[in-house]
Amino acid sequence: MQVKLEAELGRVPILDVEPVVGCGRWPAKAVVGETFEVSATVFREGHEMLGAAVVLRTPDGEECPPMRMREVAPGGDRWAAPVTPTETGLWSFRVEAWGDPIAHWWHDARIKIPRGQDVELMLAEGVRLFERAARDVPSKDRRTLTRLAKLMSDDDVEPVDRMEAAANPNVRDVLERHPLRDLLTAGEWFPLIVHRERALYGAWYEFFPRSEGASFDPMGRRPPMSGTFRTATSRLPAIADMGFDVVYLPPVHPIGTTERKGPNNTLDAGPHDPGSPWAIGSPHGGHDAIHPDLGTIDDFDAFVAHAHAHGLEVALDLALQCSPDHPWVRDHPEWFTTRADGTIAHAENPPKKYQDIHPLNFDNDPDGLYDEVKRVVRHWMDHGVRIFRVDNPHTKPVPFWERLLADIATTDPDVLFLAEAFTRPAMMHTLGKIGFHQSYTYFTWRNSADELRDYFTELAGPTAPYMRPNCFTNTPDILNEYLQHGGRAAFEIRAILAALLSPTWGVYSGYELCENTPVRPGSEEYRDSEKYQYRPRDWDAAATAGTTIAPLITRLNTLRNAHPALQWLRNLHFHHVDQPELLAFSKRRLDDTVLAIVNLNPHHAREATVHLDLPALGLPDHPEHPFTAVDELDGTAYTWHKSNYVHLDPRTRPAHVLAIRAGGDRGTAPSEPDAGKPRAGGS
Repeated sequence: MQVKLEAELGRVPILDVEPVVGCGRWPAKAVVGETFEVSATVFREGHEMLGAAVVLRTPDGEECPPMRMREVAPGGDRWAAPVTPTETGLWSFRVEAWGDPIAHWWHDARIKIPRGQDVELMLAEGVRLFERAARDVPSKDRRTLTRLAKLMSDDDVEPVDRMEAAANPNVRDVLERHPLRDLLTAGEWFPLIVHRERALYGAWYEFFPRSEGASFDPMGRRPPMSGTFRTATSRLPAIADMGFDVVYLPPVHPIGTTERKGPNNTLDAGPHDPGSPWAIGSPHGGHDAIHPDLGTIDDFDAFVAHAHAHGLEVALDLALQCSPDHPWVRDHPEWFTTRADGTIAHAENPPKKYQDIHPLNFDNDPDGLYDEVKRVVRHWMDHGVRIFRVDNPHTKPVPFWERLLADIATTDPDVLFLAEAFTRPAMMHTLGKIGFHQSYTYFTWRNSADELRDYFTELAGPTAPYMRPNCFTNTPDILNEYLQHGGRAAFEIRAILAALLSPTWGVYSGYELCENTPVRPGSEEYRDSEKYQYRPRDWDAAATAGTTIAPLITRLNTLRNAHPALQWLRNLHFHHVDQPELLAFSKRRLDDTVLAIVNLNPHHAREATVHLDLPALGLPDHPEHPFTAVDELDGTAYTWHKSNYVHLDPRTRPAHVLAIRAGGDRGTAPSEPDAGKPRAGGS
């Protein structure tokens, strides 16, 4: 037995190992308890049988027992095995492959011995192989193999029976754990970073503290009053009750007055307009300060503590940009770009202009700026923030982020960073590869069944090892046309999709009230945008009037917590529907399976036949095999088969969210509205 050097091809070639990111330059990603597949192309010359396994190495350098790989497409030389890391830290893995002489003997013996060809010779060769295998196994297993070798040598036993003794389950178990490995070839070690669960799974809620508790004098005798951290604290129990895990706050820092934006992004701000929180910095301080209208740093600490008491983590916006009034502008002009006329350049993405914001220049004093940003991040970490939503990271140098995220991870690997980068795929993918734990996605612009299938097939497949999706239904910047024109049903549909397709999803405050008015036709900006003014909301009145979809959101988050299958990404599977406006998908984790069928048309009812991939649901692949499907949205139980009729009306039932049970009871399905339709369920 000879182990080849990793740099060599090896006696048994091992190629195209996955998941590998950037040829191993960056680690593939997982979270504790996440099961994913390691695969490789393994082959050798001739027709001899092969074996392969994955070896995991823990952050402490301990090698785990090899996990046997199987051919995933016989004849295609592709081998795979599921692996599940059990702790956070930097792991590594490699693939080992070998010639399997016992498997090869078994293949030939089953053909020759029943035919009377080379019977004693084949049995003698088997005896020799099992005796070899017995030398390198523990004593208990050695007895199993030596007894087999003795039996196979017994001339008083029929040859076929002697051969079949090798198929004894005890023998198979020993060889599974201790295979006889000839020409062992060890592949290259590849890195694997394992994060805490929140890096993959969670529900986010974004809101502006200044709007919670804000007040207006209807008589105009006093200016509007900002909400504070103290008043915003009263909103936390309701957010927790809806099942959210993370409260995300836009910037909470002082806001500049120079070129301050007024309502709806106008250039004529009044004396009492609060300005955009992303125009960071004033004489009151910069990125490490609290806006005085919100309170003090002690008030912020109390807000974080109250959130933690309700099971909520606080995510803070990290927006590396400044108002003209930021202390950095005065103290470090080299951190900005000076134009030909001597002025500092403001941010713009023509035709958009952001006169109230100066972008940073990372080239004039990269180390000085880096040290200051790292200090700011650690300042907020010291105040209980362990998640940062990074604003527009794609407009900053990639090496800057790679350095910063690596430095933070070295001392505080539990701190997570979400990349808010709605940009070109290459940049989004690279940000994920270099260390961002989560990424915003194109979800808000993927509305048809084909778009959703294609995009989430990519997210759950090729990009899953490095780019974890955080599917927000909306943001302060994004009110998609689908929501503008689809009414309440559109909000329900998009919430169902985001919550079930992705393990991490989020909503921006007001989504539950179905706020859908744009500033103008064709724009994705909200009218009276909360980015530029206070937006207090009467949550109690909405609940009383029934104009909130908070109960649905609560139900979705409850289902996500109750069903382990919904907490993972790579287990997503799509099913065929013969109606282009319906989407069917499932997720399965061990014995937990959830199947969703969603009507994507918010205006009209749709009916169709759903054709299920039963093995993907953990069920026998038989067209008449019955199983029970319980709709988790209303408790209705159906008996379903491989093909099932559904009728979904967005006004009353936009989707089925079905928990799958293996057994079927034909008495559970309600009668269909059309007796001519296939019996299955539906409404």
